[in-house]
Amino acid sequence: MPINIEYRGPADLPEIIPVFPLPGALLLPRGQMPLNIFEPRYLAMVDDCFRDGHRLIGMIQPDIAHSPKDSDKPALFRVGCVGRITQLAESGDGRYILELTGVSRFKVIEELEVLTPYRQCKVDFFAFVDDFTARMGEEEVDREALLAVLADFLKANNLKVDWEGVESAPNEALVNALAMMSPYGPAEKQAMLEAPDLKTRAEILIAVTEMDLAKKRTSGDPPLQ
Repeated sequence: MPINIEYRGPADLPEIIPVFPLPGALLLPRGQMPLNIFEPRYLAMVDDCFRDGHRLIGMIQPDIAHSPKDSDKPALFRVGCVGRITQLAESGDGRYILELTGVSRFKVIEELEVLTPYRQCKVDFFAFVDDFTARMGEEEVDREALLAVLADFLKANNLKVDWEGVESAPNEALVNALAMMSPYGPAEKQAMLEAPDLKTRAEILIAVTEMDLAKKRTSGDPPLQ
């Protein structure tokens, strides 16, 4: 997805960003994430993103395991990914339908006390400077192993895929798209997000999928619906 601004490094991004805590959501650099925004606080967040001119939202998972039960402000994982709003449509019934394009991962330095209805964090992008270079390290990915486990997953779950599109996709786009679309839980998604490089992310995805397939074969669980 082309965007209208080039982010060449951490210095091109603001230190303080709005964050959208969403369990199971995984955004990765140059990946696309559709969002259906309907809560008033997040509608206000989108409006402010355009008013401030940066059009950036930090996607991050709530850390439920380390949060008080039924808390309306759960703890956050320490790593998320900021995305730029690259598409936006109004639904006519008060919602925004938008798409984020991932820019870079970040580490949370601190959550700020703010008057806005949405949460904001001071963040650091310098730990993920390689995120600003497209296709970094993709030659190290074991593409054959990734495609093999994808084929096994599709067969086990009676799913189909556009193989022509898969086979023509560069390794970065393939690994990140499969990671973002994968049906795994917050812990697995967080592990893929925090992977130090593309090769490791692919290895985590392969390992998690192989474990899931082995578990299904052993337990006789029905395919995913």
